[in-house]
Amino acid sequence: MASSTMKRVRRLTVVAVFAIVAVAAFGFAAANVVPESGAGDGDEAISGYTVTNVTYDLDGTNPSLIDEVSFDLAPSAGAGAATEVQVQLVTGGTWFSCTAGVAPNWDCNIGGSVTALAANNLRVVAVQ
Repeated sequence: MASSTMKRVRRLTVVAVFAIVAVAAFGFAAANVVPESGAGDGDEAISGYTVTNVTYDLDGTNPSLIDEVSFDLAPSAGAGAATEVQVQLVTGGTWFSCTAGVAPNWDCNIGGSVTALAANNLRVVAVQ
């Protein structure tokens, strides 16, 4: 009988050790909490903006230089008001930041760094 009692004690010890390991593993896994965050994937049409009333202001001392570009920027269907706008006057050239005026007007300081002769396009990039 002593040997069967020893076998029972060993079995109970093995079961107890497995139970302790399982509880410890579950407790450790429960402590690994990742805070909730947002992520997503998808696509949507870019509705864009309409640019109107474009004006170019020339430099006061050298009228061959463009000092400022101003225009009205209105969101198309579904777009929100622009929060950042930049323009490019020469294809592949420098981008100039714009500041919002009285809605819907935007003003872009070129600072006389582009000549009227070199300006070959008005590219406007706007984001909401």
